[in-house]
Amino acid sequence: MRVAVDAMGGDHAPRVVVEGAVAAARESGVPVTLVGPSDLLRAELSPYPDAARLDLRLVDADEVVGMEESPAQALRGKPRASIIVAADLVARGEAAALFSAGNTGATVLAAHGAFGLLKGAERPALAATVPTQGGVAVLLDVGANANCRPHHLATFGVMGSVFARVAFGLERPAVGLLSIGEEENKGNALTREAHRLLRATSLRFIGNVEARDVYSGGADVVVCDGFTGNVALKVSEGLIDMVAALLQQEISEADGHPDYEPLRAAFEHVRRRVDSAEYGGAPLLGVGAVCVVGHGRSSGTAVRNAILLAHRFAAEGLVAHLEQELQTMQGTSS
Repeated sequence: MRVAVDAMGGDHAPRVVVEGAVAAARESGVPVTLVGPSDLLRAELSPYPDAARLDLRLVDADEVVGMEESPAQALRGKPRASIIVAADLVARGEAAALFSAGNTGATVLAAHGAFGLLKGAERPALAATVPTQGGVAVLLDVGANANCRPHHLATFGVMGSVFARVAFGLERPAVGLLSIGEEENKGNALTREAHRLLRATSLRFIGNVEARDVYSGGADVVVCDGFTGNVALKVSEGLIDMVAALLQQEISEADGHPDYEPLRAAFEHVRRRVDSAEYGGAPLLGVGAVCVVGHGRSSGTAVRNAILLAHRFAAEGLVAHLEQELQTMQGTSS
């Protein structure tokens, strides 16, 4: 279950990507193939004296898709880009999963082109794990599709439900539709028709979910189009960063107070619960192989956790579960 890693993807690549890959190989024995300019990657590995004993391979790719580039144009003009080479390793069976924290659009296109789509999945969806009061929930799509049709959202509900079962062990996840009101007639034409389609599935559909309730824990899976999901996710990340900074400031001012240590410990516990780095990345559901997409600003910890996540999903047969469920959905609706 080797993981092919786009070593050049991300705001701080390749340094933090190599750091995370070494940690995943060292701490959990995950075999990793790092894809990028070989000389540069060897230089990044030089500070790790045990790297030669770890199951780390290097595959040369001398082109890189920048974070600001147009995905389609970049992939057409750079056939030896690290993300294309990494995806091709998975397509050829030389790795079981793909990870990149680089240009999201390029990663989605590369995975789509290399792996194809599962039957019944007209669009792939990025599924982010978000913290809730009771644990975690799945929010999808968070960026693979800016424009969706109602039946795409219904398919996202199916894929999100399967993902929640495999990732979190939930037997029958509660699926909600992100809208501007709980009533089924609320929202735009997209959400109203998607509500009807989701209601007709065998999912445990609980109806519309307002944005303020995403983190309450009432829904295990929250479905939306990629534009809405990406905005919701980034607003949430910004809010978390702001609240964490304010709490850190208040706790720092309490230094020397008898309650300082308990307060600091409580803050660290909460910070870890809401830190996106702890979840690693978002799997791209609907393509024919495991692909995990990381945040552009991923740290070494986030990269390590994303690689472990990709390895786990490959080992547990996430794609096979998705394929089976999508075929069942097609048979029911036909």
